[in-house]
Amino acid sequence: MPKPAPDVSFKTLTNKIIQLNELRGKTLLITFWASNCPSCLKEIPHFKSLYQDYHQAGLEIIAIAMYYDRPNYVVDTRNAYQIPYDIVLDLDMQLASAFGNVSLTPTTFLINPEGNIAFKTTGTFDLTEMQDRIQSIFSNSHALLKTEI
Repeated sequence: MPKPAPDVSFKTLTNKIIQLNELRGKTLLITFWASNCPSCLKEIPHFKSLYQDYHQAGLEIIAIAMYYDRPNYVVDTRNAYQIPYDIVLDLDMQLASAFGNVSLTPTTFLINPEGNIAFKTTGTFDLTEMQDRIQSIFSNSHALLKTEI
């Protein structure tokens, strides 16, 4: 039985408020990361690639910086890597708690359009495998749309 994603809201570095439940119907990648985590930094090009390839089709990416990460380091990393997707600070650990007490970085969640966690991985993910998972979700949701018409 798929586990529903927590009903949380985020405030991005650009002061945009995002209610997770308002993103139903979209496929989401949520990653917990830190600017001092080598594996996290290694994944940024993967996330940028996924964002470029699938954002128009409905993929949203939200990067949640861990509570111990200094906000100025997060901003510096965003600027240095030219990150196009939303970044959130989790200064009070509320988001890490809501997602099952995330403590290791990187930890990535793939959430389907129904709002359920379709996949979770800790450590660097395999880009090809993640592309396949996203494609599969897109194929299933498009098939559902066709059957509802």
